[in-house]
Amino acid sequence: MIAALNQLVDFLDRHLTDEIAIDDLSARHGMTEYHLRRMFSSLAGMPLSEYVRRRRMTVAATDILDQGELLEIAVRYGYGSAEAFSRAFRSVHGVGPGDVRRDGGPLRTQPKLRFLLTLEGNTTMDTRITERPVFRLIGHSARVPLIHYGPNPHIQAHIASLPATEHARLKELSNTEPSGLLQVSADVDPDYTEGSELTYLHGVAVAETTPVPDDLNAIEVPAGTWAVFNAEGEYPAVLQSIWAATATGWFPSNPWRLRPGPSMVAILNRSADFSTAHCELWLPIERA
Repeated sequence: MIAALNQLVDFLDRHLTDEIAIDDLSARHGMTEYHLRRMFSSLAGMPLSEYVRRRRMTVAATDILDQGELLEIAVRYGYGSAEAFSRAFRSVHGVGPGDVRRDGGPLRTQPKLRFLLTLEGNTTMDTRITERPVFRLIGHSARVPLIHYGPNPHIQAHIASLPATEHARLKELSNTEPSGLLQVSADVDPDYTEGSELTYLHGVAVAETTPVPDDLNAIEVPAGTWAVFNAEGEYPAVLQSIWAATATGWFPSNPWRLRPGPSMVAILNRSADFSTAHCELWLPIERA
């Protein structure tokens, strides 16, 4: 996968002024577009679309300094007007094309990425692969923004709004794996863009035939394969670090890729103040 990502970066750099079809590129490199976008954003720390935009504006700065006609430059990089191009240019460099042409800068360069895989062998990921039939996730859902690091206050507020009796009721409804109360993220932006909205569900897994109470939301989950990662430590940092480790270590080293579907966190045990926890991260996967 690392080699494929580097080939992708090389291709993008050769075609910065062309219209780029990500679905065709992912198929060419033996990946789904979903997996490509998720792995790229996890490893690069930015969405694929954002990287392309930054690289285009980095290279376009040279054309600006060469005194080319602004509309021609805009069209060359895929923008329909000089105004749209100027907005994109300013969002990257912090100044407009006219400022750069007059003053020579300041410019914020996006270097060409190069992905490297370093495996030291001193950390073992406790993982299992399991097949699950069709099941349902039921509980209380809300639309919340994606936050990469630290607690998500929107999720915390959603959980806090539920009475203690509701947590106990949900636990009693659980009748299939993953067992117990679950933290579910669904409809996540494939680029994993921070601030983008996702559906968060606080609930449990039940068998396909289990009736859904009228006051609960439900997510239908098709049959498939899951990778289950065991993690224990400071919460939520341990969960966020294991998520990152799947992209930097596990997926590049194993013949699996992400498939569309919800990710689930099962809290197996936790401290009274929830500062530490023992949890499982469930990710939907398929053969690469």
